[in-house]
Amino acid sequence: MIALIQRVTRADVAVDGQVVGDIGNGLLVLLGVEKEDDEQKARRLCEKVLGYRIFSDENDKMNLNVQQAGGGVLVVSQFTLAADTNKGMRPSFSGGAAPDKAEKLYEYFAEQCRATGISTQTGRFAADMKVSLLNDGPVTFWLQV
Repeated sequence: MIALIQRVTRADVAVDGQVVGDIGNGLLVLLGVEKEDDEQKARRLCEKVLGYRIFSDENDKMNLNVQQAGGGVLVVSQFTLAADTNKGMRPSFSGGAAPDKAEKLYEYFAEQCRATGISTQTGRFAADMKVSLLNDGPVTFWLQV
């Protein structure tokens, strides 16, 4: 399971021109689900994402996690993160989970975020989404379990 996380001052996701999820200060999480992923990996990745200390403390050092910074989380499914780009000029998606499994683990990941008390919004699985954000820093990390 892969999470591309971006520290943002705001982010939203729209489907058919309607905003379906939005946050202010927090993390935009682009989530990719691979074939071998399961609930255990989703829980571990959630803990890693929410615990990752990328927000500034009073000394302007990256020492705070999203909850300590008072931020929210916007989780957007992104199957292209599971792409194999090692050969040719066209990505292969053979490593990605089947859509039904990916959707279940995407929803499970979001539920795990909500269970911590952090305000969590989502996009809409398998929809054509338009994601807008203001990356803060910019600060972007690739996390994988």
